[in-house]
Amino acid sequence: MSAYILIQTEAGKVMRVAEDVRGIDGVVACEAVTGAYDIIARGEGETIDDLGRLVLSRVQTIDGITRTHTCTVVHP
Repeated sequence: MSAYILIQTEAGKVMRVAEDVRGIDGVVACEAVTGAYDIIARGEGETIDDLGRLVLSRVQTIDGITRTHTCTVVHP
């Protein structure tokens, strides 16, 4: 399973947070972007529970992140 993780950060911390997110096992892509969110990452896991743990215990604990929004990829 995979999901896009939309991340908002504190001002001035985008590049450091993006670097930290890139270093997490299970994150396969991470880019700083413009718009309502500062970073978009793509995470992968065997199950939806794995994805949940990735976001809750690894991504959201990074200093400088103020908000995340997870969009699970749906395969028809």
